[in-house]
Amino acid sequence: MEAKFFRFLKIVGVGYKARAESEGRLLFLKLGYSHEVELTVPPAVRVFCFKNNVICCTFAASVRSCKPPEVYKGKGIMYTDEVIKKKQGKKSK
Repeated sequence: MEAKFFRFLKIVGVGYKARAESEGRLLFLKLGYSHEVELTVPPAVRVFCFKNNVICCTFAASVRSCKPPEVYKGKGIMYTDEVIKKKQGKKSK
């Protein structure tokens, strides 16, 4: 079964990176945690990393759930066509 539908994901944040290894079977994500997040890709799915911050894959929802975009700084993993409406932080006196 070959997947035809691809979604592009954009990683936003200082030091946030992604890399695919073993012919698109493993996806390593650096998302600001103390460890690197490793995702194993199902056999019918491929993952491509065009840059350090752009991922093309078919199981985009599970990748996005590792670090969803936050509404205060806008950091995280988001779809390329997604617009994050930022909230205003606390006002100082």
